[in-house]
Amino acid sequence: MDLAHALKVALETGTVKLGVQESREAAEAKKAKLLIVATTCPDAALRRDRVLGKTPIFHYPGTAVELGQACGRPFPVSAMAILDAGASAILTLET
Repeated sequence: MDLAHALKVALETGTVKLGVQESREAAEAKKAKLLIVATTCPDAALRRDRVLGKTPIFHYPGTAVELGQACGRPFPVSAMAILDAGASAILTLET
């Protein structure tokens, strides 16, 4: 699977929250199906853990700037929560 393509499709057709605070809130409210966290995420627990509550965490192999670029955003993205994948296969990522 092309991760960058899956991210863009999820952003275009699904429901996604960007940012550490919004991602944590979505996971704690049990609305998130997957968290994606960059290596430079300021939240050490998200970088270290494999799950938050029952939400799996995928550790993106790049920085927040690279994750932002992969999402087609002109700003860094440290963490994102996938609430609905839309037409994307993003939920098949191994965490």
